[in-house]
Amino acid sequence: MPTTDLNGLQLYFDDRGSGEPLLLLHGGMGIGDDWRHVFPVDPDGYRVIVPDLRGHGRTTNPSGEFTFKQCALDVLALLDHLAIARVKAIGMSMGAKTLLHVATMRTDCVSEMVLVSATPYFPQSLRAAAAQFTREALDRLPDGERAALRSRHVQGDEQIAALYEMTRGFATSYDDLAFTPLHLGTITARTLIVHGDRDPLYPVEMALELFRGIPDSALWVVPGSAHGPIFGEHAAPFRAAALAYLAAAPP
Repeated sequence: MPTTDLNGLQLYFDDRGSGEPLLLLHGGMGIGDDWRHVFPVDPDGYRVIVPDLRGHGRTTNPSGEFTFKQCALDVLALLDHLAIARVKAIGMSMGAKTLLHVATMRTDCVSEMVLVSATPYFPQSLRAAAAQFTREALDRLPDGERAALRSRHVQGDEQIAALYEMTRGFATSYDDLAFTPLHLGTITARTLIVHGDRDPLYPVEMALELFRGIPDSALWVVPGSAHGPIFGEHAAPFRAAALAYLAAAPP
């Protein structure tokens, strides 16, 4: 997995295959390798770019600060480093929020994108859940869960503590994620919005807000599913739908 120094951090990423660039952005507390649970084999015809986002996995975050906007600037810097001017992209939760910033910062950068469990802003349900990510809660983690985190976030326990601090910060964050309909209306990427109708963090109405705000968008509400309906039994139907959407020629 290559690494590059940019924006004051060491960013780790995978760059595999050849063809159209396809950017995959993982969710919060996740790592790039999580996409192997969705795409066991890389999609044909794509050059797949898979980073560990700021402070996650093998990517550092010396500043200790995290915003989705800064995460998007990291992604844009990586694409510039790779001399990639235009991509197709899939983002899951944190990755989807990052993609919203990418697609509004540089509107010609993303041709098609799939947003999984995205939101234009943080609702109270997420704020309440995020507030529970305290250092005390981390200290009470069962050994198995702690070992799983250590295997994914390889820079030690302080990295894991920083990720808890990042997540808890979402409870009081208001400026970083505040997409209005006018702001969403600047997105030019063809966009598929995928959302579970039982998402406990982001009510399905938030997916409707994205659908109504992004001009060239489609909405897939996955019945009976919670946050991140792309793993396990949902992986195969998601994979088929996402790749079909990304491959479709624009009207």
